[in-house]
Amino acid sequence: MAEPQALYATDEYGRPFIILREQAKTTRRHGIEAIRSHILAARTVSNIIRTSLGPRGLDKILISPDGEITVTNDGATILGQMEVEHQIAKLLVQLSKSQDDEIGDGTTGVVVLAGALLEQSEALLDRGIHPIRIADGFDRACVVAVEHLDKISDVVEFGPGNTSNLLKTTMTSLGSKIVSKEHQQFAQIAVDAVLSVADLERKDVPFDLIKVEGKVGGSLADTTLIKGVLVDKDMSHPQMPHSVRDAKLAILTCPFEPPRPKTKHKLDITSVEEYNKLREYEKDKFEDMIKRVKDTGANLVICQWGFDDEANHLLMQNDLPAVRWVGGPEIELIAIATNGRIVPRFEDLSSEKLGHAGVVREVTFGTTRDKMLVIEECANARTVTIFVRGSNKMIVDEAKRALHDSLCAVRNLIVDNRVVYGGGSADISCSLAVAKAADEIPSVEQYAMRAFASALDAVPLALAENSGLSPIETLAEVKSRQVQEGKSSLGIDCLGKGNNDMKEQFVFDPLISKRQQLLLATQLVRAILKIDDVIVAGEAED
Repeated sequence: MAEPQALYATDEYGRPFIILREQAKTTRRHGIEAIRSHILAARTVSNIIRTSLGPRGLDKILISPDGEITVTNDGATILGQMEVEHQIAKLLVQLSKSQDDEIGDGTTGVVVLAGALLEQSEALLDRGIHPIRIADGFDRACVVAVEHLDKISDVVEFGPGNTSNLLKTTMTSLGSKIVSKEHQQFAQIAVDAVLSVADLERKDVPFDLIKVEGKVGGSLADTTLIKGVLVDKDMSHPQMPHSVRDAKLAILTCPFEPPRPKTKHKLDITSVEEYNKLREYEKDKFEDMIKRVKDTGANLVICQWGFDDEANHLLMQNDLPAVRWVGGPEIELIAIATNGRIVPRFEDLSSEKLGHAGVVREVTFGTTRDKMLVIEECANARTVTIFVRGSNKMIVDEAKRALHDSLCAVRNLIVDNRVVYGGGSADISCSLAVAKAADEIPSVEQYAMRAFASALDAVPLALAENSGLSPIETLAEVKSRQVQEGKSSLGIDCLGKGNNDMKEQFVFDPLISKRQQLLLATQLVRAILKIDDVIVAGEAED
């Protein structure tokens, strides 16, 4: 029997040891070395995204496997499209996604903060502090920081006639986006859209009532808000009327065609009489369907499926305009907007199930005379559509992502109308508060709390660096002014307005967004610090 083969390896101190072939099937990195490798992987991802932070942040160009190009500085989009292999780096991608799903804004900042916390924890590991003690210290510091955020937050008042504060917060969200040239207009559109659908008493914003459509052509300035539903379809026949007033909509998910067996079927026609009989049967069925629709009082048909030329011709002859191949989500939105019911069978159609709208019209735009259908003055006036224009698909897609962030910023203020000030001012203020609290902690966790305070400086440092300022000098100056003047609203003057007071510059961040960044980043770092062993199962050899 052959002896097992041996592999020679060395440990971190250069001492050789032997691994038998059976043992080599499992690769292990154990203890502090494993944690260091995790921190390195996470910091690599954080450093990639760091340059995209703030109003002067740079964009990334992402190329998909099939060659499609995306240009963006949205943290969640960059991380979502990156090919990340390392397990810990994947956790950062999920961190950014959870911030995007829960809050919608601050996806870059949360990753930068997590990367800074891991960088600080590496220095603490070098000093021999146990990972669990570091994690506990970070937790205590996070509690102090979140409580301090509550203290420095301000309440912003808004109402139907007072939207200026909402507008300023939205403009802060859009300041770093590709639409910043038109960010006054985009901010106004976002505020108007959210207030149109919001239930202010319940503090609820149903996003499914806001649809964002985009078409290439025109400029960003041509972007408009439509009080109703926009569908990328036109009338099924060019001779049908292009506008219907006082529209009564039959919303159908059944096709205009004769019924057929559900399973495979075959029909043999062997004579002219049989062919004529089949033609008459189909014609009778079509006429019966159209009669059922007309009898309900409907003057417009919205159909999820298509219909053939004969049905189309009969609809036109019977003065019944129709739109075909309308997708499922659009059908649902039209039903909600017009207070109509979606009807799955012609037999179920009745006048009570019709949707109602003041006007349904085709709009044409661009030199290509593209056509779209606009449903306005709907029975349910809360439904709105934002129609984005742009010079190419890349700009339209990025404008849609920017609008998503701004809509979320307004939504956050309606849920909780407290704000902290941007430009890194809240981070600096929390850093000072955590450092002060650390002096009162007698245990070894005070080192972790001071490290947390240093990590909070990462966001203002990145803002200063991305704005072309000297990061350390700028941060030191703002920090000393916050201590001397006692103003927590002093931050980094990214746009060079000559004023560091973010309150006067109207740079607002929703409180729940900043709080969520601190909580999520701390939770993730704690999870990474508790992983001390990576076991990768190797493939068994023959």
